[in-house]
Amino acid sequence: MPLAVSLALYSLIILVGALVGALAVVLTRTPKRLVTFLAFAAGVMFGAAFFHMLPEAYVGGGFWAFALVPAGFVFLMVLERYVLTHACEEPADCKEHVHGHTLGLTAFLGLSTHTLFDGIALGSAVKEGVGLMALMAITSHKVPSSLSLASILKAEGKSTSRILLFAVLYGLMVPLGAVLYFAFDAVLRFESLAPRALAFSAGTFLYVAVTDLLPHVNRHGKDNKARNLVALVTGLLLMLALARVAEFPGH
Repeated sequence: MPLAVSLALYSLIILVGALVGALAVVLTRTPKRLVTFLAFAAGVMFGAAFFHMLPEAYVGGGFWAFALVPAGFVFLMVLERYVLTHACEEPADCKEHVHGHTLGLTAFLGLSTHTLFDGIALGSAVKEGVGLMALMAITSHKVPSSLSLASILKAEGKSTSRILLFAVLYGLMVPLGAVLYFAFDAVLRFESLAPRALAFSAGTFLYVAVTDLLPHVNRHGKDNKARNLVALVTGLLLMLALARVAEFPGH
């Protein structure tokens, strides 16, 4: 399948996922099993980083590509902590940070920053032949994140059309990030840009899992520790199984 077609298809799937998360808030109440889903998403993101993205980055770019993993982690940490106000997964946890009705916009900016880098990760993963794995990792996170964003916007009294508009814009950050990746790749013409970007993006995946998903699971999943642990391990094992059956270019 041509790169452009794969990228367009994956972006559409992620966009639909973002809309599904928003619609879950607009049409029904927030699912009670969100914490378990977040645990599964954390496992998928860990698995995508360790079993797919990092091996491909190392094979394609050697040690220096692999060394960019902490750079991606630290960059997103600095961006969130000191440039953008961190958008938490649970609207109730953010009430003390609300100033007027600006939290929805802040959450949108913070989560969209994640999603922009997800798009960069998707672009590099598609080029390296592991786009399906990145798609699974990104989609598993976009649905609950979109649900969280929609919950904040709904709590602020935003209309259904406005909530869905924000969800669409949020989902479109993925193809935008992918386009930016290919634009830089075309202009800079670095043969090792793809594996280095893949390693950098793996660092952002790890940051999301470590600082966003798992802390939320630990705080709100105390009543279902076993179920959440199973969900986390299931996500990891799923990505490991896909790694065993996938055929990687150049291997």
